Amino acid sequence: MTLHRSLLTSFPATLAVLLAALAVVLGACSPAPSPVAKVHLTGRATAGPVCPVEQVPPDPSCAPRPVAGAVLAIVTAAGAEVARARTAGDGSFAFDVPEGDYRLVPQPVEGLLGTAPPIEFSARLGGPQPAPLDVQYDTGIR
Repeated sequence: MTLHRSLLTSFPATLAVLLAALAVVLGACSPAPSPVAKVHLTGRATAGPVCPVEQVPPDPSCAPRPVAGAVLAIVTAAGAEVARARTAGDGSFAFDVPEGDYRLVPQPVEGLLGTAPPIEFSARLGGPQPAPLDVQYDTGIR
């Protein structure tokens, strides 16, 4: 009879352990949440003017120059940063962001005047995408 009572008193604890283990196993088997689809955005950062006097017709050597190493942030309307990139040697950059309305916020670049103005844009899946984002820094040459 004592053996029978000890089994009855330990049964609830054993059952609880087995149920907890089952919950862990079933939780591990559940499918992972699907990844959020993202919109691919591209652009280029340039700095100008490069020459002190504009010429007509324009001199190709006076075209705005690429800005390498510029840091660009993408923020939501609420100001939360969702992405950050650094421009390549040719001034190009790319972001992958979820669908939404954003602002591209260029950060200051040493040797250039101030910062480039922010760019507001919308990223839509399956819809028209914004043209490549054109970030224009000022060299300060006048």
